[in-house]
Amino acid sequence: MQTPKPRLARADDTATVRINDVRALRQDFMRFMLPHRFAMEEVVTKLTILRDEFAMMHDYNPIESIASRLKSPDSIAEKMERKGSEPTFSSIRETITDIAGVRVTCSFVSDVYHVFELLTSQSDLTVLDVRDYIQEPKPHGYRSLHTLIQVPVHLTDGPLPVTVEVQFRTIAMDFWASLEHKIHYKYRGAVPADLADRLRDAAATANALDALMLDLHEEVKSLDGEGVATLPDDIRRGLNADDIEPSAALIAQLRRLADGDGRY
Repeated sequence: MQTPKPRLARADDTATVRINDVRALRQDFMRFMLPHRFAMEEVVTKLTILRDEFAMMHDYNPIESIASRLKSPDSIAEKMERKGSEPTFSSIRETITDIAGVRVTCSFVSDVYHVFELLTSQSDLTVLDVRDYIQEPKPHGYRSLHTLIQVPVHLTDGPLPVTVEVQFRTIAMDFWASLEHKIHYKYRGAVPADLADRLRDAAATANALDALMLDLHEEVKSLDGEGVATLPDDIRRGLNADDIEPSAALIAQLRRLADGDGRY
């Protein structure tokens, strides 16, 4: 005799659906999220200005890419439950500080701190918190520089301070973090011990690569024309004494892997 399969619980089909209540809730949520989007776009604009100035006025551009995102309603609800947040917008605003997020990817570790200083020194931004996971990585290997900044959003009823989380990473850190996120999502957080160990090893390898690339970058920058001429031909062909960056082909390959086109 087969055991009957459990049925999914169904909503009360006889309950009255109040359209106006649904619309009001949707409007309240949109009104709550709108300043976060404005603040996020303000930070992105500031970083874009820095990137474009570097590209046009300087020999070297430390910003590789800028990305942004707003948390989805499902992600906000999940974090509310995890943090024990009150079901009010004011409580959500106080307890969930990464509703608006911006990620800056740089070539080298030194660039991470340079761009961080340039952004956070702007007078209309207030730094609320800094967490340096580059100097003190998380136990599983994660490295990145996080900061919470407060951005004034000027609305029709006056200015509103809104918190935005900004993450600064190198290309290697970003590649590792993207892959680690996909693995944790696949295993629902219960990553097998051997795979977790390999992820930590990969994080150490990425960190060593960052250090090596920074050393090469600084060494090549210090060479004059004659010094560059003494380098092997296969290295010299790909270098500029004033500017060394990862090749576009390498960046594209890493991006394809991070987007899930590669294997792990």
